[in-house]
Amino acid sequence: MRLILASRSPQRYELMREAGYDFEVIPADESAECGICSRETAPLLVARLAKQKAENVAPHIEQGLVIGCDTVAECRGQILGKPYHRDHAREMLKTLQGQIHSVYSGLCIWGRPDDRFSVRVDVTRMSMKQLTESELTEYLDSGLWEGKAGAFGWQDRTGWLEILHGSASNVVGLPMELLSAMLKDRSNVPR
Repeated sequence: MRLILASRSPQRYELMREAGYDFEVIPADESAECGICSRETAPLLVARLAKQKAENVAPHIEQGLVIGCDTVAECRGQILGKPYHRDHAREMLKTLQGQIHSVYSGLCIWGRPDDRFSVRVDVTRMSMKQLTESELTEYLDSGLWEGKAGAFGWQDRTGWLEILHGSASNVVGLPMELLSAMLKDRSNVPR
């Protein structure tokens, strides 16, 4: 079955490649990646955006499965997407430091040509230690925060993050265990 990753994320690409999937990338339009509603919870937001991305790419292929995903961090009710600039990243990291928080990923599998889809959400609970000003500045100077929900990357191996419960790949941006289960569920459904 042809697999299409509807994402520009290098982290998602790497996770799929490392897992041995044969896939191609067709990024969703930028318009499919926006639209925060102030009344949405983090799980509802990522589920909706994952579906929007998959739905946006689906018309571009005749047959296969489109994978849409969206990830945010959430701390004390505040949803933290990708930072816009360095000062925004600093503000996010200051919100997260010393706190337990959650990382949510919405995952959508959209089939073509039948246009059947399923959407599920994964969550990982984490804690971030209190950062010194030099640790914070060093990380911001590295630029590793760019393009990452919550302005941090588990894969950066900073040493100030701990997973309390859930998937590490979810924190990187694509819950591989959930993806595998959803693809298996899809292959077990009669066509």
